Amino acid sequence: MELRHLKYFVMVAQELNFSNAAIKLHTVQPSLSQQIRDLEDFIGVQLFIRTKRKVELTHEGSIFLQHAKLILQSAEKAVSITRQSKKNSENHLKIGFVPVAEIKILPLLIPILNKLFPHLTTELISLNDTQMLSAIDNGHIDIALSRADMNNEEIYSQKIFEEPLIFLMNKDHALAKLNEIPIKLLEDHNFIIPSKACSPQLHHKIIDFMQSQNVDLNIIQEADNILFNINFLNINKTCTILPSYVTEILNENIISKPLDIKLPHIELFLSKRKSNDSQKFIDFFKTIDNFQL
Repeated sequence: MELRHLKYFVMVAQELNFSNAAIKLHTVQPSLSQQIRDLEDFIGVQLFIRTKRKVELTHEGSIFLQHAKLILQSAEKAVSITRQSKKNSENHLKIGFVPVAEIKILPLLIPILNKLFPHLTTELISLNDTQMLSAIDNGHIDIALSRADMNNEEIYSQKIFEEPLIFLMNKDHALAKLNEIPIKLLEDHNFIIPSKACSPQLHHKIIDFMQSQNVDLNIIQEADNILFNINFLNINKTCTILPSYVTEILNENIISKPLDIKLPHIELFLSKRKSNDSQKFIDFFKTIDNFQL
């Protein structure tokens, strides 16, 4: 049994005339009669009483009519909702972002998108770098602004921003008196750094650089978010190394000091699934290509 059988049955039940029903269904009467017989054979009951002068529903046909109408209404609603969902998705862009994008990218980018694409609705979703890859994979987000270069067979990434790492500490820290801090002195002081679980790229950037300088940091805490990382400097008078964008959210008790060697830079990437090739993604990436930070 297919939906067309139900559609044919309902039309005949409403018209109680095979000829009239066939005209409205844009088919021929013999074909319509055969479709109704096939439906009756499938169900195993007679739905109509047919005579030369009239067509009537059987008792079972009347019961079946009620449910057939509900099924067709549900099918039409499902089609309508699905089409509307597709229409909405074409004008809806879900962007996942890490804190640096919230501070450095989105305040500049969103007004540009709103101006260039007034019918495009953007939904902003705050995630950490680890969450971002699974969010792209399962379709929870369309675009990722993250530290991860996700380039593979299914995902395209492009670098859109990079910034230096900086050394931070509480203004009352013992090293605060120095104008420039020898990197080897860092071994003598406690550190908090971003966690490997939530910010693997930043975590490894710090660890790998220190190892390259033969510096063994005394890490007493790993932070799952950037605000805790900063606030911990006030709580425990420790040190940290973070991307330079955090200078825009530091309080007066936190200061930055140069080391006797330059710290490395860390990148921000824009990523999407390669299968997302609709016009909204083409337009979005064109905007990013011309985007000046």
